[in-house]
Amino acid sequence: MKSKKEISSRKLLGIAGMGWMFDALDVGMLSFIIAALKVEWDLTPGQMGWIGSINSIGMAVGALIFGLMADKIGRKHVFIITLLLFSIGSGLSAMTTTLTAFLVLRFFIGAGLGGELPVASTLVSESVPAEKRGRIVVLLESFWAGGWLVAAIISYFIIPKFGWQIALIISAVPALYALYLRMGLPDSPRFTAVKEKEKISAFQSIKNLFAKNYRRQTTMLWILWFCVVFSYYGMFLWLPSVMIMKGFSLIKSFEYVLIMTLAQLPGYFTAAWFIEKFGRKFVLVVYLTGTAISAYFFGAAESTALLMVSGILLSFFNLGAWGGLYAYTPEQYPTIIRGTGSGMAAAVGRVGGVLGPLLVGNLVARQVSISTIFMIFCIAVLIGALTVFVLGKETKNTELV
Repeated sequence: MKSKKEISSRKLLGIAGMGWMFDALDVGMLSFIIAALKVEWDLTPGQMGWIGSINSIGMAVGALIFGLMADKIGRKHVFIITLLLFSIGSGLSAMTTTLTAFLVLRFFIGAGLGGELPVASTLVSESVPAEKRGRIVVLLESFWAGGWLVAAIISYFIIPKFGWQIALIISAVPALYALYLRMGLPDSPRFTAVKEKEKISAFQSIKNLFAKNYRRQTTMLWILWFCVVFSYYGMFLWLPSVMIMKGFSLIKSFEYVLIMTLAQLPGYFTAAWFIEKFGRKFVLVVYLTGTAISAYFFGAAESTALLMVSGILLSFFNLGAWGGLYAYTPEQYPTIIRGTGSGMAAAVGRVGGVLGPLLVGNLVARQVSISTIFMIFCIAVLIGALTVFVLGKETKNTELV
């Protein structure tokens, strides 16, 4: 028989994870939609890059604004607002007929998504016991793999036959159910305990991130987030398109990316186990190093076998590292500035998410080789791993304050 606290943790994980899954569904499907829009709207590589980048611009703005709001009005309310913004924007984008309208709506979808992710991990971190906090947050992140998997399935079966518009509508409607479930969630007990005692301005919250006690953590997180997001969006939003550039058909590229996506789940689950056994730093350094090596071989692959193996390992290690990142980030700050700290780190990361897809589009237009492009991401990920190794402090089993 489970205790009430354990049942509550499981319920929170399920409700938060469902929203996370729909967010991933949208981002995952965007990579396939970009490939489809290239054909339908005759997009240039630069325009394709902008679709991914405008999404990340919205995520940067959303992470900053909603992170600050989470420390003012509570984690739960921001959790609801961000999913509402995302689901409405996603539904409306299915009706667009021009690139400009599509880009505007992608900005608002990105804002909802960018605000939700750090706030969700903060809410879950503050609501579960220290000894299982890392594992629960990584398992929360594992819903992202579920969303990507559903995105790959929908894209493979729906987009070629029924069009990308139907795929977007399919992704938007269930998100409203997740919104309904969220309404009944309690807010973070830690936020509730401190919100009346300690009220500080948004400016003071940001200033505190650079106070002597938190300067090192803030520097480490900003570099880490930038490197991880820059490489992730640069590589994964272009994955189906890169497969096409390597000579595969649209259908075949979707099929291979679907297989690669399956590897995300064991990546998360192994990270969830290691994070409580060996610690946050171990997971981040090992999984980021694995990501860098896989990225190198994926970019250099000339045979289908090497392409598939390196692509599977890339998904495995990269998404495991993301789980560690979301578990580690809220643990760097006290409750009163945790939303702000997590949100700003994510916002800095999203700047990398803007530059990654744009860089790939620009380099592809200049006919730079795929191997050279992926070497850039390999180096970026190694910088992130080194930053955690040198500046990071282990937070396993520490109580949040």
